[in-house]
Amino acid sequence: MTITQIKEKLIEQIALSVGQEPSTITSDMMLHEIGMDSLKLIELFVFIEKEFKVQVMESGISQEAIMKIESLAQSIHTIITTNEIF
Repeated sequence: MTITQIKEKLIEQIALSVGQEPSTITSDMMLHEIGMDSLKLIELFVFIEKEFKVQVMESGISQEAIMKIESLAQSIHTIITTNEIF
């Protein structure tokens, strides 16, 4: 899965969560600016675990990486591609 595909899936899920159209959300936006509160963030983590098989809290993804869709997608992509090697 490419970073672009991961970003698209994240944006779709976040848009659904905050009640916005996906086209209004870009990958360089901060999650709190979009309207993601702590509960919605937990819901996003559950989505990531189910969709990408990545446990955000146990994966070592930094708090800074979680703040933006772009960096979160890059972190997920790194974990997925690293796991595919083994």
